[in-house]
Amino acid sequence: MPRTTGRHFLQIPGPTNVPDEVLAAMSAPTIDHRGPDFAVLGREVLDGLGPVFGTTGPVVVYPSSGTGAWEAALANTLSPGDTVLAFETGHFALLWQSMATALGLQVDLVPGDWRHGVDPEVVEERLRADTGHEVKAVCVVHNETSTGVTSRVAEVRQAIDRAGHPALLLVDTISSLGSIDYRHDEWGVDVTVSGSQKGLMLPPGLGFNAVSEKALAASRTATLPRSYWDWEPIIAANQRGYWPYTPATNLLYGLRTALRMLDEEGLPEVFARHQRHAEATRAAVRAWGLEILCADEREHSPVLTAILLPEEHDADEVRRVILERFDMSLGAGLGRVAGKVFRIGHLGHFNDLTLAGTLSGVQMGLHLAGVPVKEDGVSVALARLEQP
Repeated sequence: MPRTTGRHFLQIPGPTNVPDEVLAAMSAPTIDHRGPDFAVLGREVLDGLGPVFGTTGPVVVYPSSGTGAWEAALANTLSPGDTVLAFETGHFALLWQSMATALGLQVDLVPGDWRHGVDPEVVEERLRADTGHEVKAVCVVHNETSTGVTSRVAEVRQAIDRAGHPALLLVDTISSLGSIDYRHDEWGVDVTVSGSQKGLMLPPGLGFNAVSEKALAASRTATLPRSYWDWEPIIAANQRGYWPYTPATNLLYGLRTALRMLDEEGLPEVFARHQRHAEATRAAVRAWGLEILCADEREHSPVLTAILLPEEHDADEVRRVILERFDMSLGAGLGRVAGKVFRIGHLGHFNDLTLAGTLSGVQMGLHLAGVPVKEDGVSVALARLEQP
């Protein structure tokens, strides 16, 4: 490709743009991960993670992707042959289900249309029918990155409680943590899974498990094989600010800075900012006369918008035009919506002008790719951004 000027617009829903402050922090010299200076870093990071997860309990940090954190959640709490209740809300929910099957678990998968989140009424119905308590865990993706649908985790917890069922609640927050209001303790989540490369504004490379007392108790009797993922030695070492193996020191430098940035802005303000940008994006899409993949007004994602194109148009061709003409990357459709949707990420280190530029590139790209649009969606979005 010819050389371009200006900055590349990375508007996929993760990995997200890394702030200069975080990049600078990561460039510091690596230190002895058994020395006293590292213990200070370790405790600062672990203490700072609690408010972001909404927990006072342990948060386990792995040098891994979010996929590794998925495996850790399953391996620490379940035994071979256990049944988990899962929901087909999109591509990543299916990947988690496939992992569970590969680990020797039985998966009761509730089919879905990829346009809705987990239905709390179905959760209650399935668990009430499970009178023998065969289901040991309920797996929910909070924000399905492939579809732009956010499931109502608090209502899922209430459904489990109404059913009087002892199943653990495992929740993937890989694309929602630090961007969408989330409350591990208050919502009664047992394991919260996350990753570093989205709302936490870091490169990929850190995976997280926030762990409840109930999940810790389950880990003491669970028999799925685990070694690297085992919570016990990590939590024990973390008490002194260390890890039982070589940690990702420079990513932890970056994480300390990212947590400070979130704290300085204030988490409520962070969540409101994401909500506002999502509203402006949806206003533009509707003005263009295009369809948003998420079909439930209660479940629109604050961090990304998946746009469904008319059948005669190829979403990947639109993405190609936008990349080549405007040096902007948009998210591809995945799985069953491949070629049918493109995704605009509006999360992390992001502001009004970044969104205005993003939507301008999308609007021009739609015109150039021959997709008919009704109105100037950018103007509609700008009118929304002019409001607080």
